[in-house]
Amino acid sequence: MSIKLMIFDFDGTLGDTRRNIVTTMQMAIKEMQLPSRTEAECASTIGLPLAGCFRTLFPDIQEELIPRCAETYRRIFNENLQKITPEAFPGVVKTLETLKAQGFVLTIASSRSRNSLMELTRDMGIADYISYLIGADDVKEAKPKPEPVLKTLAVMHFDASETLVVGDMAVDILMGANAGAKTCGVTWGNGSREELKDAGADFIIDKMEELIEIAENEK
Repeated sequence: MSIKLMIFDFDGTLGDTRRNIVTTMQMAIKEMQLPSRTEAECASTIGLPLAGCFRTLFPDIQEELIPRCAETYRRIFNENLQKITPEAFPGVVKTLETLKAQGFVLTIASSRSRNSLMELTRDMGIADYISYLIGADDVKEAKPKPEPVLKTLAVMHFDASETLVVGDMAVDILMGANAGAKTCGVTWGNGSREELKDAGADFIIDKMEELIEIAENEK
């Protein structure tokens, strides 16, 4: 069947939030008096729910500390938004506008909170193109589990065979594949081309505009 629905990851795919995330994570780690982590180590956890980020960075962390870590991160992230303004990646706004005009339904499935998604998509000028948002607080099982995709399909009344999942990390590709959807990796985010290829991405693109050609060919 042809592609009618596109489910986008947010961080590293639509929004250039790497600096915000890494800076916030390092500040939260310092405030929680945990051992410091490098930019690369913090960036490698982008795409995971906050609890998963801290568990990955600190495998021996006491479980009861994780909610405090997450709360600290969220507070600092909101404070940093006043100083570091995330922007949409080049080509994102125009491509979303074009795809929407061509009749594709566009949604987002992200590991950040729904409220944060609503605020960031509005600030980046892409909210009007997005028909549905699903955040970490909307699902029980996060990426790479298929729940974010399956829930989107149920709400939007599409089949997996009509769906393309677009993301910059292996967890995005695996989430889509686990739901039975086609997948497209993007190379301008936080994952490498090799990681996306190894995860089994059906397509890999270097510019957002390339998605228009894929969409037209898969109609």
